Amino acid sequence: MSNLVRGSLLLTVATFLSKFLGLIYLIPFNMLVGAEGATLYNIAYVPYNIMLSISTIGIPLAMSKTISKYNALGDYATGRRTFKHGTVLMFITGFIAFLILYFGADILAHWIITGDGSQGATVEDVVLVIRAVSFALIIIPAMSIMRGFFQGHESMGPSAISTVTEQIVRIAFVLVSVFIVIVILKGTIATAVGFATFGAFVGAVGSWFVLLWYWKKRKPHLDRLLEEQAVNSELTTKDIFMEMFSYAGPFIIVGLATSLYQLVDLFTFERALVAAGNEEMHWALGAINTLAHKIVIIPGTIATGLSLAILPALTRTFAQRNIKELHKQINQSLQIVLVLVIPAVIGIACLADVFYASLYGLDEIATTGMLLAWYAPVGLFFALFTVTASILQGINQQNFTVLSLMAGLLVKVLLNIQLIQWFGAKGIIFGTGLAVIIAVCINLFRIKRSVDFPFRQVTKRTILILIFGAIMALAIFVVKAILGMFISYETSRTGSIIVLLAGVSVGGGVYLWLAYASTLLHHVFGDEIPFVDKLLRKLRK
Repeated sequence: MSNLVRGSLLLTVATFLSKFLGLIYLIPFNMLVGAEGATLYNIAYVPYNIMLSISTIGIPLAMSKTISKYNALGDYATGRRTFKHGTVLMFITGFIAFLILYFGADILAHWIITGDGSQGATVEDVVLVIRAVSFALIIIPAMSIMRGFFQGHESMGPSAISTVTEQIVRIAFVLVSVFIVIVILKGTIATAVGFATFGAFVGAVGSWFVLLWYWKKRKPHLDRLLEEQAVNSELTTKDIFMEMFSYAGPFIIVGLATSLYQLVDLFTFERALVAAGNEEMHWALGAINTLAHKIVIIPGTIATGLSLAILPALTRTFAQRNIKELHKQINQSLQIVLVLVIPAVIGIACLADVFYASLYGLDEIATTGMLLAWYAPVGLFFALFTVTASILQGINQQNFTVLSLMAGLLVKVLLNIQLIQWFGAKGIIFGTGLAVIIAVCINLFRIKRSVDFPFRQVTKRTILILIFGAIMALAIFVVKAILGMFISYETSRTGSIIVLLAGVSVGGGVYLWLAYASTLLHHVFGDEIPFVDKLLRKLRK
């Protein structure tokens, strides 16, 4: 198995665990704060995520790319200086972002809330939760720089472990604090959600300790690389910052993608519903952009882990002008996403009703299940956008990601209100889906033009994956039909969980068997599939 696949799988597993934990904890969290709390929580995180992306100004990923480039040239001193200057910069920008979000919370709240509490929250509530989450901006940008440093050395373990640690610490703080406020102290929903959003800061502190431990452990090896280096580019501090900023801009835009789409929804959804006379659906914004999004983004964790792993690898290969190896890495990256994400989104769409009911309860399940089913395919294009943007960044075409995202965002802005008025809550899903598809198509076109990448093999494998996915979907519907004769999963949460587990087991098993027996997995991941091949060899003995 190649280093690219190994590193991507490590980060994918870590990101998946982080997202999965972030999904599972919503079950008790939602039971404690309800739909009103979920909406308030989403309102706080949208401006926070935007300010986080702006405060980091793309430097952590630019750090990874810069260090990988100079390591390939044998110049380790430049990478260390880049890390030092970048850390100072991130502390400064993070603190400035905190001040802006904290003191600008009142202005944001008045923009978001119409003033009559029709979204289930008041201006004062929104100010409270935004200010609570803003403290995380003080520490997270500088912490992200250290992750980028390790990734630039193609060491994915520190990032993986710190990511999972951050999520575990955050979730533990959120659930304990919300339970104390709601159950023991009989406090308000707004106070509880305020503590929940402050959990982002607490989780970041836990992650920081993990990264510092890795730094102390790895520093002797990193110092030896400095002593043994034979090349020194002797760049000035100004040169270092100029190069980082040239890479960083597009990283900001890519990091903002989902938050920008959701920001458009935040400012248009309620107004469009009021104009259409459908105000009672105001709760659907939280149901889609918070609860359903947590499910849909799970397949995207594959792309997130892969994009972090391929960036330094592609940068190194491109710097060495090895076009044949570059084509191989791009080909493998796209196929890994497709072979894993396509069946995942098909499965979510087929099991949308029981998936939503199992995690969040049976309230409005007919509507929420339908919304999740429509939203699921968008997860594939989120994943493809993440990976194609990372590929473009690896081949020094990062500026083109700005064009692709802006084109998609423009479509979202122009059509969102009209789509909501035509299709109700589904309109924001259609708007986001259309925007991301446009961005992905532009990225793929640029990859083709930049390095003359042939898409024939990717296309053939995609067709085969879709065929296997269709067979998997048929198996899932058969399972639901059979179990539905004995289990009333539409009215029982326990029944929904049973059907969900059965559907995932049978559907996933059918797809994996088809993909393995056809040697599709071997062609995508390498000549041998760890664990699976070893297990089968033992069974044959």
